[in-house]
Amino acid sequence: MSGEETVSAEGRITAEDIERAQAQIGIPQYERNPVFNRVAGSDTISHFAFGIGDDNPLWHDPDYGRTTRWRGQIASPLYATTVGLDDTPRPTPELKKLFRGLFRGVGKYYSGATWEWYRPIRPGEVIYREYTTSDVQVKENSSFSGGLTVIDSYRYFYVNANGEPVATHELSFVNAERQASKKQGRNKDIQRARYTPEDIERIDALYAAEEVRGSNKRYWEDVQVGDELAPVVKGPLRVTDVVGFHIGWGFGQMYGAGPLRYGWKQRRRTPAFYTTDEFGVPDIVQRLHWDPARARELGLPAPYDYGTMRTNWLGHLLTNWMGDDGWLVRLKTEMRSFNFVGDTTICSGVVRAKSIEGPRRLVEIEVRTTNQRGEVTSPGTATVLLPSREAGAVALPAPPEALIARGANMMAEAADRGRGGESSR
Repeated sequence: MSGEETVSAEGRITAEDIERAQAQIGIPQYERNPVFNRVAGSDTISHFAFGIGDDNPLWHDPDYGRTTRWRGQIASPLYATTVGLDDTPRPTPELKKLFRGLFRGVGKYYSGATWEWYRPIRPGEVIYREYTTSDVQVKENSSFSGGLTVIDSYRYFYVNANGEPVATHELSFVNAERQASKKQGRNKDIQRARYTPEDIERIDALYAAEEVRGSNKRYWEDVQVGDELAPVVKGPLRVTDVVGFHIGWGFGQMYGAGPLRYGWKQRRRTPAFYTTDEFGVPDIVQRLHWDPARARELGLPAPYDYGTMRTNWLGHLLTNWMGDDGWLVRLKTEMRSFNFVGDTTICSGVVRAKSIEGPRRLVEIEVRTTNQRGEVTSPGTATVLLPSREAGAVALPAPPEALIARGANMMAEAADRGRGGESSR
């Protein structure tokens, strides 16, 4: 979108936008906004873990990392969201028309994610990524907003400099007309939580009881179906915690937001992503994650977290439990309800199944986040690899052949373009 275009802040979902969204499926998209971390670094890996409240020394201390089977510091799983150079060529005029802003001024709400991991990210590595639309679904009279919604899904594919798959990230969003969501009023009866000193003492006790398995190996043979994971508490959520998350995550790749001149430049490019506050100052609509006034305008009792924060928190729960010698293979989460500032979240899990695949010993786990009102805000499932007394150390999962081939071609196609040759795509 050019800086001269103006769009109502209360946008509408159009048939033309739906048609273009569906036409984008499977086409790699050029990402104009720069990646937050061009190179994975020891400090940025540590900052990311800091932002999600995860003090496992494996993410923070290179000396500690050298004593583990990884032989050095590695990144916590979702750190991949902060890296990934984009080698996709700039769009042709036809693709630029196809990919120009969709659902402008419409609320876009993170609804869930599926991650799969194949190898760790280490300090000094350069990671590349490719971004495509993977699915678009249209729902009439949805329970979310009471009106028309569009659920669009995207895939980030991460590879290292050899083109070897590192991770995939499928994420979904609900696009809902903000006025319809406000009129639906599903959050109108929620009041911001209040706490007594005794309440805080109980929460503090949960923080004190958090168990980081670390170097104490959890063997597959010792795990039983029905075992419960030691819970991890997050909260009561403060704006400080949202700011802390931004320290490690940046502003989020898709938002392209920034302070001062960066904010001005982005506002020129995407004016529909900005509204004026009560003082007449144009500010990014993303501020509903920290601005109570903007949240109230949308019929919400308070600002709320980013859904990806809860996915990170569930990753924290799992890596605490599996220890340094385990490997998180897969994590799928859904966002069922908002997690408002003031809410306290308990991350919990239970072992549902165990299996053997060749040299690998797998554990299937059901996970969830539950707030102080007893609501499950984010259910999910996970697969973890554990070391085995019989089979030995964890063997990292093998990527699907299609991902192996695509990763190699990503690197080859970028090299061809660099030499002025034709892409094999």
